[in-house]
Amino acid sequence: SSEVLEAIENVILDVLKSLAQEKAPVLTLANRSDWRNIEFKDSVGLQMMPRCTMKQIRSDCPRSALKFALMLKILSMIYKMVQSNTYATKRDIYYSDTLLFGSQTVVDNIINDISCMLKIPRRSLHILSTTKGFVAGNLSYTEEDGTKVNCTCSATVFTVPSNVQGIKNLISHAKFMLIVEKDATFQRLLDDDFCNKLFPCIMITGRGVPDLNTRLLVRKLWDTFQIPIFTLMDADPHGVEIMCIYKYGSVSMSFEVHQLTVPSIKWLGLLPSDLERLNICKDVLIPFTKQDQKKLASIQKRPYIACQPMWKKELEIMAASKLKAEIQVLTSLSSDYLSRVYLPNKLQFGGWL
Repeated sequence: SSEVLEAIENVILDVLKSLAQEKAPVLTLANRSDWRNIEFKDSVGLQMMPRCTMKQIRSDCPRSALKFALMLKILSMIYKMVQSNTYATKRDIYYSDTLLFGSQTVVDNIINDISCMLKIPRRSLHILSTTKGFVAGNLSYTEEDGTKVNCTCSATVFTVPSNVQGIKNLISHAKFMLIVEKDATFQRLLDDDFCNKLFPCIMITGRGVPDLNTRLLVRKLWDTFQIPIFTLMDADPHGVEIMCIYKYGSVSMSFEVHQLTVPSIKWLGLLPSDLERLNICKDVLIPFTKQDQKKLASIQKRPYIACQPMWKKELEIMAASKLKAEIQVLTSLSSDYLSRVYLPNKLQFGGWL
């Protein structure tokens, strides 16, 4: 905590020095949304280069003056929380002054910018993410406040803890972990008792694009148990992008990649090649939109696709067909096809990439 307080004090000292010299204060941080500042490392994922282009948040420029003020406001809130050893969620910060901040997105971006500027992980800033992810299956652990969580005994879904770093006594006999893109598929597999049927496993869903805590939990479980991790996503550009976030990270959080990615994650399904192999009727597939085409083209150019020749092939199949499919498409074969046939066959015969 003394490191965090010192880092904030240094920022404020720089602001005061500028004012003393009658110069307009400026906050400087790495430009975290620029692909040119990102390098791809197979063993880590997308990480920010040590020497990268910087951006300035100026106090004397109409376009950035408000952001400058909001950054100082949130820095003062962080300083007080670290001093008093209290925590707040990003939502708490937004609701402390909704008129001033304007939207939750503004707060989220500023917190990430502050974390990047101070080179301090967000958890150390005493800001907790609001969790939307779920976990179930063969897993038990103790939360930071001493609450014991046992996912193993029931078909109950547990929310991913808001302080993943604080959980301890993790116990599991799971043979693998399955990351499921969507809540509906996750619930369906739970109803079919998939976690216990074939082999004991842990299931996680970020319910779409995963929040920070869900990504932290996936990484923590990987560090603890070193078991295979598979992904079950829709066969569309959005699903592929979500899988890449878990595996390689995202550009905007590349400054914190080491705790957030698991490069050994495998793509289990739904593969574009599965649609032909299973004779899925074209009538139940969805035509690409312009946005889908744009997203797929962008993914195909990313540095990590070059080192994944099998993924590259699957994306080419998707691009050629201009069709996408949700996991639910498998119900056109039979209502329990996913848990009874598709996943057991894939897991037993190595149908992943």
